[in-house]
Order: sequence, then C-alpha cells, then structure tokens
Amino acid sequence: MSATPALALDHLVIAAATLAQGVAWCTQTFGIAPAAGGSHPMMGTHNALFGIASARFPKAYAEIIAIDPGLPAPAHPRWFDLDDAALQHRLVHAPELVHWVARCDDIAAARTALHDAGIDCGEITRAERATPRGPLRWHITVRADGRRALAGAAPALIAWGDVHPTDSLATSGVQLEALTAAVPELLALWPAALGRDPSRSAAPLTAVFGTPRGAVTLSAAAPRAQR
Repeated sequence: MSATPALALDHLVIAAATLAQGVAWCTQTFGIAPAAGGSHPMMGTHNALFGIASARFPKAYAEIIAIDPGLPAPAHPRWFDLDDAALQHRLVHAPELVHWVARCDDIAAARTALHDAGIDCGEITRAERATPRGPLRWHITVRADGRRALAGAAPALIAWGDVHPTDSLATSGVQLEALTAAVPELLALWPAALGRDPSRSAAPLTAVFGTPRGAVTLSAAAPRAQR
C-alpha cells in the first residue's frame, strides 16, 4: 500500500461581498491591514492577503477574496461557491470563512486520496495572477460546479510553482492557533494537518487566531447535504 501523500495547510479563504468590505472588516476584526493581492482573470475574482503563520502552521496565510467587478464574468462557475446566491446574501452582512486550501508536493496523489475517501475536490487546474514581482503560478483543484466539498470542510489542494505568496508577505502579527474540519476521514488521512478531533466541531470549518486585538474565532456556515 502506498503512503498517504504529505499535506499541510497553505491558506484559509475568507469571502467578502466586495474586496473593500473585506479589507475594512480585516482591519476591524484583526487589527491589521491586509496586503494587496491581485486579480484572477480566469475566475473573475481578486484578493488581499495577510500572514497567519505559526509554529504549527508554517507559511500559512489568509486570503480575502471577492468577485472583481472590473473583470468579465467567466463562462464557468467561480471557485469557492462565490456564485452561490445564499452565500452572497450572507456576505452582504459580513465576510465569512469559507474554505481551506492544503499544500501538497504530489497534488495528483492527494486528490486520489480524497477521492478514495469519498470526497470530490474537483479537477486539477492551472492558475496564475500577476504581481509586482512577476506572475504567481500554481495548480489547484476546482470543481466544475464551483462548489466547495462539504461546504469548505474538505480542502482544495494546491501545488505552487517556484514562488509562494508568503515569500514576499510581511509578518502581520496574526497567528493561526488551531484549525478544525468536521470531516473524520481527513483526520484519519492527515492527523498532523488538523487540530483536535474534528467530529467534535459543529461547524464544518473553524479557525482560531491570536491577533493584536486578542483571540478571534471564525467558523464556516453549516454544510449542505453534498460531498
């Protein structure tokens, strides 16, 4: 039997109704201003970033993402459920933790491991965005319907090229202290990637941060009856 491929948290995805709303919320909630990210023409979105690395989660960061009104809508659904009407309705009131993305050296093997556990994280897709230091390129799993597996509790998988976003991301003062996902299959596959037994968590995804303004906990909304 082949070994389960290594996996680690790469970043958390926080969706916002607009990027300006997300940036303002970040400043109010975490006490820090995120760095400008860039646009994703293939998905019609744009983002802002801030580091959340800690001893348990090295090289981790958070991505605030929103539909970019300056880009044409793609011919396919956007990633992270951003075309979902119910999610967009909630985002009008406040940004929301929606997903986690797992970094892996062998994305094809990790995708197979999820598939064998009954979790559809989508097809492996090439993506990139421009930055002042040149293009960032990566491969990521995206479902054709744009939906997150298990409402974000099961990760998207990512494999970066030669450059990682945290290579040029300043220390923010925010650290991720714990991450739980309500998917028992994931704890069996990758016990080092998650915190306590995720079956004890009512929310599909919960993250606990240490910030300049004290502890902050974010939880994703309850899952749909869909894998």
